[in-house]
Amino acid sequence: MTIDSASLQATSTAAEPTRRRKRSAAASVGLHAALIVASLIAVFPVFWVLVVSFKPDAKAIEPIPTLFNESSLDNYWNVLSGAKGAFLSWFGNSVLIAALTTVLGVLLAATTAYAASRYRFPGRHWLLLSFLVVQMFPFAVLIVPLYNILLSLGLQGSAFGLVLVYCSTAIPFCTYMLKGYFDGIPSDIDEAGRVDGLSPFGVFWRLVLPLAKPGLAVTAFYSFIVAWSEVAFASAFLSAEDRSKTLAVGLQVFVQQNRAEWGHLAAASVLVAVPAMIVFYLVQRFLVSGLAAGGVKG
Repeated sequence: MTIDSASLQATSTAAEPTRRRKRSAAASVGLHAALIVASLIAVFPVFWVLVVSFKPDAKAIEPIPTLFNESSLDNYWNVLSGAKGAFLSWFGNSVLIAALTTVLGVLLAATTAYAASRYRFPGRHWLLLSFLVVQMFPFAVLIVPLYNILLSLGLQGSAFGLVLVYCSTAIPFCTYMLKGYFDGIPSDIDEAGRVDGLSPFGVFWRLVLPLAKPGLAVTAFYSFIVAWSEVAFASAFLSAEDRSKTLAVGLQVFVQQNRAEWGHLAAASVLVAVPAMIVFYLVQRFLVSGLAAGGVKG
Protein backbone atom coordinates (compact mmCIF):
# COMPACT_ATOMS: atom_id res chain seq x y z
CA MET A 1 0.00 0.00 0.00
CA THR A 2 1.40 3.37 -0.99
CA ILE A 3 1.45 6.22 1.51
CA ASP A 4 2.11 9.63 0.02
CA SER A 5 4.58 12.02 1.60
CA ALA A 6 1.88 14.61 2.39
CA SER A 7 0.04 12.15 4.65
CA LEU A 8 3.26 11.21 6.45
CA GLN A 9 4.11 14.86 7.01
CA ALA A 10 0.64 15.62 8.36
CA THR A 11 0.81 12.64 10.71
CA SER A 12 4.23 13.56 12.05
CA THR A 13 3.19 17.15 12.52
CA ALA A 14 0.11 16.14 14.52
CA ALA A 15 2.18 13.75 16.63
CA GLU A 16 4.65 16.43 17.66
CA PRO A 17 3.82 17.89 21.08
CA THR A 18 2.64 21.46 21.04
CA ARG A 19 5.61 23.59 21.87
CA ARG A 20 5.16 26.47 24.21
CA ARG A 21 6.15 29.71 22.57
CA LYS A 22 8.90 31.38 24.55
CA ARG A 23 8.11 34.82 25.89
CA SER A 24 10.59 37.53 24.98
CA ALA A 25 12.61 39.23 27.71
CA ALA A 26 10.81 42.54 27.18
CA ALA A 27 7.39 40.89 27.40
CA SER A 28 8.40 39.04 30.57
CA VAL A 29 9.65 42.25 32.20
CA GLY A 30 6.47 44.09 31.20
CA LEU A 31 4.25 41.32 32.55
CA HIS A 32 6.02 41.14 35.89
CA ALA A 33 6.05 44.94 36.19
CA ALA A 34 2.30 45.05 35.57
CA LEU A 35 1.71 42.35 38.19
CA ILE A 36 3.86 44.19 40.73
CA VAL A 37 2.01 47.48 40.12
CA ALA A 38 -1.38 45.74 40.39
CA SER A 39 -0.31 44.09 43.66
CA LEU A 40 0.87 47.40 45.11
CA ILE A 41 -2.40 49.10 44.14
CA ALA A 42 -4.36 46.32 45.86
CA VAL A 43 -2.22 46.20 49.01
CA PHE A 44 -1.55 49.92 49.55
CA PRO A 45 -5.00 50.90 50.94
CA VAL A 46 -4.84 48.07 53.49
CA PHE A 47 -1.28 49.02 54.41
CA TRP A 48 -2.20 52.69 54.84
CA VAL A 49 -5.17 51.85 57.10
CA LEU A 50 -2.73 49.87 59.25
CA VAL A 51 -0.33 52.84 59.36
CA VAL A 52 -3.11 55.32 60.24
CA SER A 53 -4.35 53.04 63.03
CA PHE A 54 -1.18 53.83 65.02
CA LYS A 55 -1.43 57.61 64.60
CA PRO A 56 -3.40 60.04 66.77
CA ASP A 57 -6.52 61.46 65.17
CA ALA A 58 -4.88 64.87 64.62
CA LYS A 59 -2.03 63.29 62.64
CA ALA A 60 -4.10 60.72 60.72
CA ILE A 61 -4.74 63.09 57.81
CA GLU A 62 -1.84 65.39 56.99
CA PRO A 63 -1.10 67.66 54.00
CA ILE A 64 2.19 65.75 53.58
CA PRO A 65 1.60 62.14 54.68
CA THR A 66 4.34 60.54 56.74
CA LEU A 67 4.82 56.89 57.48
CA PHE A 68 5.49 57.30 61.19
CA ASN A 69 4.31 60.33 63.12
CA GLU A 70 3.76 60.05 66.88
CA SER A 71 2.78 56.40 66.38
CA SER A 72 1.52 54.47 69.40
CA LEU A 73 -0.96 51.81 70.48
CA ASP A 74 -3.29 54.37 72.12
CA ASN A 75 -5.97 54.01 69.46
CA TYR A 76 -6.19 50.25 69.98
CA TRP A 77 -6.25 50.65 73.75
CA ASN A 78 -9.02 53.27 73.62
CA VAL A 79 -11.11 51.10 71.30
CA LEU A 80 -10.70 47.88 73.28
CA SER A 81 -11.09 49.50 76.70
CA GLY A 82 -14.42 51.10 75.80
CA ALA A 83 -13.17 54.67 76.01
CA LYS A 84 -14.23 55.08 72.37
CA GLY A 85 -17.46 53.17 71.80
CA ALA A 86 -18.64 49.81 73.14
CA PHE A 87 -16.35 47.78 70.88
CA LEU A 88 -16.43 44.56 72.92
CA SER A 89 -20.25 44.58 72.99
CA TRP A 90 -20.33 45.13 69.23
CA PHE A 91 -17.82 42.33 68.80
CA GLY A 92 -19.91 39.92 70.87
CA ASN A 93 -23.06 40.79 68.92
CA SER A 94 -21.29 40.28 65.59
CA VAL A 95 -19.79 36.94 66.64
CA LEU A 96 -23.18 35.67 67.82
CA ILE A 97 -25.04 36.81 64.70
CA ALA A 98 -22.34 35.63 62.29
CA ALA A 99 -22.05 32.22 63.99
CA LEU A 100 -25.82 31.63 63.98
CA THR A 101 -26.09 32.78 60.36
CA THR A 102 -23.27 30.47 59.30
CA VAL A 103 -24.60 27.38 61.07
CA LEU A 104 -28.26 27.90 60.18
CA GLY A 105 -27.53 29.07 56.62
CA VAL A 106 -25.20 26.17 55.77
CA LEU A 107 -27.56 23.60 57.34
CA LEU A 108 -30.62 24.83 55.44
CA ALA A 109 -28.70 25.35 52.19
CA ALA A 110 -27.09 21.90 52.38
CA THR A 111 -30.37 20.05 52.98
CA THR A 112 -32.15 22.04 50.27
CA ALA A 113 -29.32 21.57 47.77
CA TYR A 114 -29.15 17.83 48.46
CA ALA A 115 -32.89 17.44 47.92
CA ALA A 116 -32.73 19.46 44.70
CA SER A 117 -29.75 17.41 43.49
CA ARG A 118 -30.99 13.92 44.31
CA TYR A 119 -34.79 14.04 44.10
CA ARG A 120 -37.22 15.03 41.35
CA PHE A 121 -40.22 16.44 43.20
CA PRO A 122 -43.06 18.71 42.03
CA GLY A 123 -42.04 22.36 42.13
CA ARG A 124 -38.30 21.63 42.11
CA HIS A 125 -37.73 23.84 39.05
CA TRP A 126 -39.74 26.70 40.53
CA LEU A 127 -37.92 26.41 43.85
CA LEU A 128 -34.56 26.86 42.14
CA LEU A 129 -35.96 29.65 39.99
CA SER A 130 -37.23 31.47 43.09
CA PHE A 131 -33.70 31.45 44.51
CA LEU A 132 -32.48 33.20 41.38
CA VAL A 133 -35.27 35.76 41.58
CA VAL A 134 -34.37 36.58 45.20
CA GLN A 135 -30.77 37.20 44.16
CA MET A 136 -31.91 39.75 41.57
CA PHE A 137 -33.18 42.27 44.13
CA PRO A 138 -30.74 44.73 45.74
CA PHE A 139 -30.64 44.86 49.52
CA ALA A 140 -32.14 48.35 49.66
CA VAL A 141 -35.37 47.17 48.00
CA LEU A 142 -35.81 44.37 50.55
CA ILE A 143 -35.49 46.50 53.69
CA VAL A 144 -39.15 47.65 53.86
CA PRO A 145 -40.85 44.27 53.27
CA LEU A 146 -38.42 42.49 55.60
CA TYR A 147 -38.99 45.15 58.24
CA ASN A 148 -42.76 44.60 58.06
CA ILE A 149 -42.32 40.81 58.28
CA LEU A 150 -40.08 41.06 61.35
CA LEU A 151 -42.47 43.55 62.93
CA SER A 152 -45.43 41.19 62.47
CA LEU A 153 -43.39 38.31 63.96
CA GLY A 154 -42.26 40.37 66.92
CA LEU A 155 -38.58 40.00 65.96
CA GLN A 156 -37.84 43.59 65.01
CA GLY A 157 -34.82 44.84 66.95
CA SER A 158 -33.66 41.34 67.94
CA ALA A 159 -30.48 39.53 66.95
CA PHE A 160 -32.40 36.42 65.89
CA GLY A 161 -34.52 38.47 63.50
CA LEU A 162 -31.36 39.80 61.87
CA VAL A 163 -30.02 36.23 61.60
CA LEU A 164 -33.17 35.22 59.69
CA VAL A 165 -32.73 38.19 57.37
CA TYR A 166 -29.11 37.26 56.64
CA CYS A 167 -30.12 33.65 56.03
CA SER A 168 -32.71 34.79 53.50
CA THR A 169 -29.94 36.47 51.49
CA ALA A 170 -27.19 33.85 51.96
CA ILE A 171 -29.19 30.63 51.45
CA PRO A 172 -30.07 31.15 47.74
CA PHE A 173 -26.41 31.50 46.71
CA CYS A 174 -25.28 28.74 49.07
CA THR A 175 -27.98 26.39 47.76
CA TYR A 176 -26.89 26.83 44.15
CA MET A 177 -23.25 26.41 45.11
CA LEU A 178 -23.88 23.20 47.07
CA LYS A 179 -26.25 21.77 44.47
CA GLY A 180 -23.47 21.98 41.90
CA TYR A 181 -21.15 20.22 44.31
CA PHE A 182 -23.66 17.48 45.20
CA ASP A 183 -24.26 16.88 41.49
CA GLY A 184 -20.59 15.94 41.22
CA ILE A 185 -20.85 13.26 43.94
CA PRO A 186 -21.91 9.91 42.40
CA SER A 187 -25.40 8.77 43.38
CA ASP A 188 -24.00 5.24 43.73
CA ILE A 189 -22.76 6.31 47.16
CA ASP A 190 -26.36 6.99 48.22
CA GLU A 191 -27.49 3.61 46.95
CA ALA A 192 -24.64 1.83 48.74
CA GLY A 193 -25.58 3.58 51.98
CA ARG A 194 -29.22 2.52 51.69
CA VAL A 195 -28.14 -1.07 51.04
CA ASP A 196 -26.16 -0.91 54.30
CA GLY A 197 -29.32 0.15 56.12
CA LEU A 198 -28.86 3.91 56.39
CA SER A 199 -31.88 6.18 56.27
CA PRO A 200 -32.00 8.97 53.65
CA PHE A 201 -30.86 11.47 56.29
CA GLY A 202 -28.16 9.06 57.43
CA VAL A 203 -26.85 8.83 53.87
CA PHE A 204 -26.80 12.62 53.65
CA TRP A 205 -25.20 13.16 57.07
CA ARG A 206 -22.69 10.31 57.21
CA LEU A 207 -21.70 9.80 53.57
CA VAL A 208 -22.43 12.84 51.41
CA LEU A 209 -21.56 15.72 53.75
CA PRO A 210 -18.01 14.45 54.52
CA LEU A 211 -17.35 14.34 50.77
CA ALA A 212 -18.68 17.88 50.35
CA LYS A 213 -16.26 19.63 52.73
CA PRO A 214 -14.88 22.04 50.07
CA GLY A 215 -18.39 23.14 49.08
CA LEU A 216 -19.42 23.50 52.73
CA ALA A 217 -16.31 25.60 53.40
CA VAL A 218 -17.17 28.01 50.58
CA THR A 219 -20.77 28.43 51.70
CA ALA A 220 -19.76 28.78 55.37
CA PHE A 221 -17.26 31.49 54.48
CA TYR A 222 -19.81 33.32 52.35
CA SER A 223 -22.47 33.15 55.08
CA PHE A 224 -20.00 34.39 57.68
CA ILE A 225 -18.85 37.35 55.56
CA VAL A 226 -22.45 38.31 54.75
CA ALA A 227 -23.29 38.55 58.45
CA TRP A 228 -19.95 39.97 59.59
CA SER A 229 -19.60 42.94 57.25
CA GLU A 230 -23.19 43.89 56.34
CA VAL A 231 -24.36 47.38 57.36
CA ALA A 232 -27.75 48.25 55.81
CA PHE A 233 -29.84 45.46 57.37
CA ALA A 234 -28.07 45.74 60.72
CA SER A 235 -28.75 49.49 60.85
CA ALA A 236 -32.44 49.03 60.00
CA PHE A 237 -33.35 45.93 62.01
CA LEU A 238 -31.36 46.20 65.24
CA SER A 239 -32.15 48.39 68.22
CA ALA A 240 -30.73 51.90 68.18
CA GLU A 241 -29.14 51.27 71.58
CA ASP A 242 -25.37 51.54 71.33
CA ARG A 243 -24.63 48.14 72.92
CA SER A 244 -27.02 46.35 70.55
CA LYS A 245 -25.09 47.30 67.41
CA THR A 246 -22.84 45.06 65.36
CA LEU A 247 -19.26 45.97 64.52
CA ALA A 248 -20.03 47.20 61.01
CA VAL A 249 -22.68 49.57 62.38
CA GLY A 250 -20.73 50.56 65.48
CA LEU A 251 -17.82 51.88 63.42
CA GLN A 252 -20.05 54.75 62.34
CA VAL A 253 -19.65 56.38 65.77
CA PHE A 254 -16.08 57.34 64.86
CA VAL A 255 -17.21 59.45 61.91
CA GLN A 256 -19.97 61.91 62.77
CA GLN A 257 -21.17 65.06 61.05
CA ASN A 258 -19.02 67.37 63.18
CA ARG A 259 -16.01 65.16 63.92
CA ALA A 260 -14.00 62.32 62.43
CA GLU A 261 -11.71 60.13 64.55
CA TRP A 262 -9.75 58.59 61.71
CA GLY A 263 -7.09 57.00 63.88
CA HIS A 264 -9.62 55.21 66.07
CA LEU A 265 -11.69 54.25 63.02
CA ALA A 266 -8.62 52.70 61.37
CA ALA A 267 -7.71 50.80 64.56
CA ALA A 268 -11.24 49.45 64.89
CA SER A 269 -11.26 48.50 61.21
CA VAL A 270 -8.07 46.47 61.65
CA LEU A 271 -9.59 44.67 64.65
CA VAL A 272 -12.75 43.95 62.67
CA ALA A 273 -10.73 42.41 59.83
CA VAL A 274 -8.84 39.98 62.08
CA PRO A 275 -11.70 37.45 62.61
CA ALA A 276 -12.48 37.46 58.88
CA MET A 277 -8.82 36.72 58.10
CA ILE A 278 -8.81 33.88 60.64
CA VAL A 279 -11.91 32.31 59.08
CA PHE A 280 -10.41 32.72 55.61
CA TYR A 281 -7.19 31.03 56.76
CA LEU A 282 -9.15 28.09 58.16
CA VAL A 283 -11.11 27.45 54.94
CA GLN A 284 -8.71 28.72 52.25
CA ARG A 285 -7.47 25.25 51.28
CA PHE A 286 -11.05 24.29 50.37
CA LEU A 287 -12.03 27.49 48.55
CA VAL A 288 -10.53 26.83 45.11
CA SER A 289 -11.86 23.28 44.77
CA GLY A 290 -15.23 24.22 46.25
CA LEU A 291 -15.76 27.20 43.96
CA ALA A 292 -14.61 25.25 40.89
CA ALA A 293 -16.87 22.29 41.61
CA GLY A 294 -19.88 24.44 42.41
CA GLY A 295 -19.31 26.66 39.39
CA VAL A 296 -19.06 24.04 36.65
CA LYS A 297 -21.87 21.71 37.76
CA GLY A 298 -25.52 22.68 37.69
